[in-house]
Amino acid sequence: MAGTRARAALAVSAVALVAFAPNSSSPTLGECDNGVCTLRMTGPQLLAEAERLVTERRFDEAAPMLAALHNAPELAMETRFLQGFVDSETGRLDDAAKEFRAILRDRPDVTRARLELARVLMIQRKDAAADHHFRLAEEDGDLPPDIQRTISEARSIIRNRKTWNFNVDVGFAPDSNINNATSARLINSIYGNNTIQLDDEARRKKGIGQTLGVSGGVRLRMSDGLAMLLDADGQLINQKGTSADDISALLAAGPELTMKSGGRVSIQAVGVKRWYGGKVAQSGGGARISYQQNLTAGQRIGFQIDTRKVKSGYGDAYGGWQSSGYATYERVIDRSLVASATVFARRESLGLDAYSNTEFGGSVGVGGELPLGINAGLSAGISRVLFDDPLPILSAADRKDWRFNGRAYVGARSLRVLGFSPSLTYTYNRAESSLDLYRTSRHRLQVGLARYF
Repeated sequence: MAGTRARAALAVSAVALVAFAPNSSSPTLGECDNGVCTLRMTGPQLLAEAERLVTERRFDEAAPMLAALHNAPELAMETRFLQGFVDSETGRLDDAAKEFRAILRDRPDVTRARLELARVLMIQRKDAAADHHFRLAEEDGDLPPDIQRTISEARSIIRNRKTWNFNVDVGFAPDSNINNATSARLINSIYGNNTIQLDDEARRKKGIGQTLGVSGGVRLRMSDGLAMLLDADGQLINQKGTSADDISALLAAGPELTMKSGGRVSIQAVGVKRWYGGKVAQSGGGARISYQQNLTAGQRIGFQIDTRKVKSGYGDAYGGWQSSGYATYERVIDRSLVASATVFARRESLGLDAYSNTEFGGSVGVGGELPLGINAGLSAGISRVLFDDPLPILSAADRKDWRFNGRAYVGARSLRVLGFSPSLTYTYNRAESSLDLYRTSRHRLQVGLARYF
């Protein structure tokens, strides 16, 4: 759906190029012979009539006029543009590309010709070349905002359908709670109505960490409608010392089936590992099943189920089975923004029932392209967590939490430093728990540079 919108929006601009052709008087009626009259037209008059026919998609009627216009070298650029547009709309993509390239050889500043060339290359799935010309076209500061948004949308489509992708993000992050701990000094105990004093290591700490994120994937076509997916993701947060260092990695591989309806189903084996504070906090694997379907009017739905078995270096109490399910609805709004809503449920069946829990909640968000090459987004979420058993010493009742989160992001893809674009991300997390020890709040600001391959 997004590809159709991008193609249509760019095509709308095509025939507008010749609007600056000189105006002239009406065509002159020539001699008549046996009821057949000739109509004499100047070059600009002929060009205007050809443009009208092309705009009305009367390509066969426009063809002889375009052929005649090739004898008017002063109108070569406008003629090539209209001919290229007709070729692209009638499936002669190689011929269309030649016409637009010919214009750019003489006039590299003609952005509309560059946009049409990029569109043709995109249809031919020559994505690297198409993306190059879209990127050059973006540098034209006189483009209308809707065309700018369409270019961004087209480039996004190109990135999404690459056979491979790789992204890297580096930066630093001031953090109000690097260990995600409580700020309380005293917590209640059920034994003798006593309180327990927490030492500094168990309480909230501030810090500024260095961050690194990498993600990539490969999509190998096996046959019509069948591909093999390989996805990898890694995150690193380095804090002063090692007690709050956080490193995680994920690898997933499996087949993807594209159905006649356009829906895509993938089944992947998943392997995960996480180190926290210098120890293996989690390692294991499992499987995930995903389904995605494009609807009408820029809408999309998606579902995912993930189940895995994990072990923990912190003890058997933290190992066990983890399962989750997600349902997401997305809708394009205002051509350049995507709004989304997600509901989810998670289940952790761990070695200790006091740590085993069920969580359910949801989130909403909106984000996309803004003028001046700026990307921005806002999201917020809430969830309820119910634990199976009381935690010994701290409570005679089962633990219950409310969790809240929010995120604001802004980036400037139009600015590049060695291919990297700057970004700024603010996140907020808060947990309201029935146990003082697990009441936390956290503010984090990440300043980064990201590159998308």
